Amino acid sequence: MRIDNSTFERVEEFKYLGTTLTNQKSIAEQIESRLISGITCYHSVQNLLSSRLLSKNLKIKIYRTIILLVVLYGCETWSLTLREGRKLRVFENSVLR
Repeated sequence: MRIDNSTFERVEEFKYLGTTLTNQKSIAEQIESRLISGITCYHSVQNLLSSRLLSKNLKIKIYRTIILLVVLYGCETWSLTLREGRKLRVFENSVLR
């Protein structure tokens, strides 16, 4: 493909922001993979989040700066359906309870 003076090659897959984009791999699979990474991250900081020594505000900041960024990394490439949006909300509600 040529646009102005630039030529672009058609490829079967490429990696963008840690996500491999292909013709076959669905957005649902990518989101599922990010949610699994988020659950793993949550379990690694679970002691902090369940500590009575930390305020609720600090726990929310930990969630937003660590866990949420892991889950949403590469989300610029997603086009969400209602189902995927619901999965993300369920994840967030289960972590923040």
